Amino acid sequence: MNSNLAQLPKEPADLFTRPLTRFLRIEAMAGAILLVCTIVALVLSNTAWSTQFLGFWETKAGFSVGGMEFVRSLKHWINDGLMTLFFFVVALELKRELVLGELRNPRRAAFPLAAALGGMVVPAGLFLLLVGDEPGASGWGTVMSTDTAFVIGCLAILGARLPHSLRLFLLSLAIFDDVGAILVVAIAYGGTLNWIALALVALGLAIVAGMARLGFRSIPVYFAMGGLIWLALDASGVHATLSGVILGLMTPARSWVSDSRLHAIFDRVVAYPPGARWGGNTSARQDLRRAGIAAREALSPIERLEVSLHPWVAFTIMPLFALANAGVPIGATGFVPALATSIFVALVIGKPIGIVLFSFMAAKMRLGIRPSDLPWSLLAAGSLLTGIGFTMALFIAELAFDPGLLNSAKLGILAASVVSAAMGFLALVWLTSRGSQNAG
Repeated sequence: MNSNLAQLPKEPADLFTRPLTRFLRIEAMAGAILLVCTIVALVLSNTAWSTQFLGFWETKAGFSVGGMEFVRSLKHWINDGLMTLFFFVVALELKRELVLGELRNPRRAAFPLAAALGGMVVPAGLFLLLVGDEPGASGWGTVMSTDTAFVIGCLAILGARLPHSLRLFLLSLAIFDDVGAILVVAIAYGGTLNWIALALVALGLAIVAGMARLGFRSIPVYFAMGGLIWLALDASGVHATLSGVILGLMTPARSWVSDSRLHAIFDRVVAYPPGARWGGNTSARQDLRRAGIAAREALSPIERLEVSLHPWVAFTIMPLFALANAGVPIGATGFVPALATSIFVALVIGKPIGIVLFSFMAAKMRLGIRPSDLPWSLLAAGSLLTGIGFTMALFIAELAFDPGLLNSAKLGILAASVVSAAMGFLALVWLTSRGSQNAG
């Protein structure tokens, strides 16, 4: 009996539904670990070990090459170095969805893109309106982004009660506004531009593009080039994490070896009789080596990199980021209530209003297509979760605020994240309950 008959038939949709399902599953688990690390950071920063805990992340570490010295605090290496991999994975996921996934239809992609734009513009404007001329107005970028892991974690708790379209909408929105936020960081929160370093960045990107065109497929070589580009961008005055977004979007989304070629290569290996010796410089050994390369290259670089990096980002980099950045001494002096309140209102109220407003306009103007199984009531309830800014909000706050304002900003971010999570979760539970399923 043909063993293939015992398997479900494959569909083209499997190319993007399986990676998306895996992505969501990892994000859901990562959200729980992120929450634990946040609580640990908050507790330790408000105990007798507060000074030692907060001081540890300011420990200097680095290296020198000739006359150049790269010495940063541990927090800086996490926020600017390791977080580059976070943005790299975000960019990989965005490109996969745009090239292979459900967002490959431009009008389907335009709907969450418009929502993400509203979720950035409206809260930033509301924040500036509330802050006015008070200190901290430069931190408007803090309220622009959504924490993907926490949002997906909240959705995972509700499970099958929610339509797949809502998960895809919120995931796409979060990815779009993460990319938007890092562009804001690069433009608004960079330093004085070093044009020589920027020229080296452009040269490095051109080399990477040339290597891809010539057929270089060694991932370690590309990572080495990525490290050099990161160093040049770090010296340029533009925030170095932008290199992760650029390189992620440059990564090929198509596989090198087609299915028909893969089968033909495997058929040559299978044709050898049992017990065939693979040693020596024989044609059998060459066919076996070719089959190994073909098996690897049948997956696109985006898929291979996502599979290998996503768990490291979710379970190592993000928890480290939370431990290094979520610690806030609650009783610290110099608390600025107006700043914390402005951040809170912008995230809790401004983001969902902007998302619903801009997505509604995109649908009415026929610029984007709203999924048929995603009613406006569920979309509005889900948008409440986007006030969970956490990761990116803390990331931008570290860049935007003076030390005297930073703890106030962090408290506003943490309070907004808790309230947004509670409001969104309860609204979705109510709408999907048996008596309210036809709401909206």
